[in-house]
Amino acid sequence: MKAISLTIISVVAALSLVGLGAASASGASASGGAMVSTARTGLGRIIVDGRGHTLYLFERDRRGHSACSGTCAVYWPPLLTHAKPMATGGAKQSLLGTIRRGDGTRQVTYAGHPLYRYIADTKRGQTRGEGSHQFGGGWDALSPAGRKIERDG
Repeated sequence: MKAISLTIISVVAALSLVGLGAASASGASASGGAMVSTARTGLGRIIVDGRGHTLYLFERDRRGHSACSGTCAVYWPPLLTHAKPMATGGAKQSLLGTIRRGDGTRQVTYAGHPLYRYIADTKRGQTRGEGSHQFGGGWDALSPAGRKIERDG
């Protein structure tokens, strides 16, 4: 596993302290709804947020409940929204939904999977989190059909 810079963690912590929601930091629409799109990467076509950052599922999540909070959510920030999430660029609106997290915020789901970004994916199209096993479970990118993508090899 690649080391994660304390500077990046500090920035995420600072953003949460000043009250900037993840929806605004992830390319929300003017209505406050998170944007979900697709992008072509080395993994093929995957689901990304409004800024082009890869979105992941966490294998420990069950029945519309996120198993990632606290420190896990610092490294794997959930995609939050303040309004109905919007699909663009090949993502399917019919597969978008939301769940309520333990802290009362709304997390975007795709094909029933709560969505997360990875703190080490700092640029569009990066997939550093693919295949990771952290916080007791695996992390995988999603195809536009809502299936997890597993890297060969």
